[in-house]
Amino acid sequence: MDWFKDWFDSKYYHILYKDRDEQEATFFLSNIIDHIKLTNGKVLDIACGKGRHAKHLNEIGFNVTAFDLSKNSIDLAKKNENEKLKFYVHDMRKVFKENAFDLATNLFTSFGYFKNQKDEQKAINAMAKNLKKEGILIIDFMNVKKVINSLIPLEDKTIDNINFNLKRKVDQNHIIKKIKISDKQTSAEFKEKVRILTLIDFNKMLKKANMKIIDIFGDYSLNNFHAINSDRLIIVAKKQ
Repeated sequence: MDWFKDWFDSKYYHILYKDRDEQEATFFLSNIIDHIKLTNGKVLDIACGKGRHAKHLNEIGFNVTAFDLSKNSIDLAKKNENEKLKFYVHDMRKVFKENAFDLATNLFTSFGYFKNQKDEQKAINAMAKNLKKEGILIIDFMNVKKVINSLIPLEDKTIDNINFNLKRKVDQNHIIKKIKISDKQTSAEFKEKVRILTLIDFNKMLKKANMKIIDIFGDYSLNNFHAINSDRLIIVAKKQ
């Protein structure tokens, strides 16, 4: 089984990452939406998790459809559904609805999970096909060079009396995190394995999908991207 199917459906995934900053998410979305000058329309949030980005996009006036592969995440997200905010279980490698959306988002490093690059390209192709002509795709990915340069090999965290032992390493193509969990009498092991993808890699995949990069940013304040120092790699692309 793919690592992400187990891990993203685990209750421990949501506990480990529960401190993700809502304020930061809304700050970024407000900035990027203002920048692309989209005031209304249909939005597709791809790999939406529990729906924090989708919820904010809906609150600022968009008709939002969001999906994730994790049924547990979608079950939680559905509590926030309304007439203009809908959540589904879906695989990003498959087209959700062709030529249907003005904007598609893939945020917080929700990419690079697949075993081979053919599947990464399939996912990008599907993202493009979901968009109307001249539709916009926003990808928010880690800046792999900075992550590799500042990697913490070993870390222990205790959250809600649960111990998380984290081991990180880099192989030729991936950044890997092994997660050992001790929870009272229970123990479990998971891993995260994210492909090392640079701006050059994304540009190649997007070109193949008939998408053109129109903006690149290095953080949620939309400062310029620097390959060594930037926290994020944020790509804005338009369907040709």
